Amino acid sequence: MNTNYLLRTPAAEALYDKVVKLPIIDYHCHLSPKEIEEDAPFTSIGELWLGADHYKWRLMRAAGVEERYITGDAPYQEKFRKFAEALSLAAGSPLYHWAHMELSLYFGIDEYLTADNADEIWERANAVIREEGLSPRRMIRKAGVAYLATTDDVIDSLEHHRRIREDKSFETVVAPSFRTDNVLLIRRAGYAAYAEKLSAVSGVQVKDLASLKQALLQRLDHFCENNCKFTDIGIPEFPSHIATDAEADATYRKALAGEPIGDEEYRGFLGNMYLLLGKEYQRRGLVMQWHLAVYRNASTNLFKKLGPDCGGDCVGDPLKGADIIRMLDAIEQEAGAVPQTILYTLHPGMADQLQTIAGSFRNVRCGTAWWFCDHRRGIEQQIEVIAELGHLGAFLGMLTDSRSFLSYARHDYFRRILCNKLATWCDNGEFDPVMAETVARRVCCENIKTLIGG
Repeated sequence: MNTNYLLRTPAAEALYDKVVKLPIIDYHCHLSPKEIEEDAPFTSIGELWLGADHYKWRLMRAAGVEERYITGDAPYQEKFRKFAEALSLAAGSPLYHWAHMELSLYFGIDEYLTADNADEIWERANAVIREEGLSPRRMIRKAGVAYLATTDDVIDSLEHHRRIREDKSFETVVAPSFRTDNVLLIRRAGYAAYAEKLSAVSGVQVKDLASLKQALLQRLDHFCENNCKFTDIGIPEFPSHIATDAEADATYRKALAGEPIGDEEYRGFLGNMYLLLGKEYQRRGLVMQWHLAVYRNASTNLFKKLGPDCGGDCVGDPLKGADIIRMLDAIEQEAGAVPQTILYTLHPGMADQLQTIAGSFRNVRCGTAWWFCDHRRGIEQQIEVIAELGHLGAFLGMLTDSRSFLSYARHDYFRRILCNKLATWCDNGEFDPVMAETVARRVCCENIKTLIGG
């Protein structure tokens, strides 16, 4: 990979040199704490690339690759060949950029991957894996990650986090995040069974709204005791209003009984719970993240075959800005202040409105371009929206949002794009070149480091 990749001017190159070695603070990812704790060496680049990365699975499906070579029982080398064939024709895809950055950064391979050289690159990459004993922790160290926050269900025991924390030989902080999706998806089939699991781990029999909240706060305390700094919600629906406790209790009892729940009563229940969570996050000094405008598991057949997180999610419809405003305002009124909050949207059409909403409340910021938006165009547009309607110097920068231990290349991708954008403004006389380094350092590392108390 050309060292000046995505850097269009000498000013961009000089600015990038100032931030390239800054530590990575990955405040939202989907890496497995179990894999980090066990630290088993990887067997092949096929396992590394294709074992859990639904970005790559989607690309292969879009190219017409049979499922056997994506999530099926084909050997990893055959899967790698099929991926190489699909990637070689994926002009303009961020995966084309990321895959070649990963080959360069981790394996020293600076050639285009094609069907013709797939076997050769397979051998060369696997030789590096063997010689360096590449494992989850080695990959994290190699990327320069100082802190990473995984995404953890409310009922998770956090045993792997505890053991990682107790191992003083590993310098990277691996912290849990409090993800409430499964608690709030009360219309999902089998919800009562999940409530029983929550009862078991919390020691509170969940039988109504009051006991649900008691159990949830017990788990929140457990997460805080295990170094939790971040919380998250990433469900398709959003509150339309805030139901009273009596209304929300009636709705929740229906969920436990397996009875149907209408849209309005469900969204009112969500409002009741979002208000509780916002107040408790503010009281405990936690960061609240809302991932908005996502549609999950679009293909029923794919979901039945493979389950969630297999590449079947989509950009959702835009949410009503008035609903987001009312929810933030209610939390601010009840708690005295909104907790430190990061708003993400999967629908790019919401970006301008969301930034103006964030700017109306202290402690609220828009996050980086998320998921289907984290290509070069999406990242550039999000930087511009934050700069034009918010404050770029307060931006929290990049996160991986990935299950792949190779995906820290995306932080380098982001840093290059940011530096090129800042340098362009400087070259055009639109920004002070002296202050550009300060902005770049803050966005790439310092702001998020300050937020977590680092």
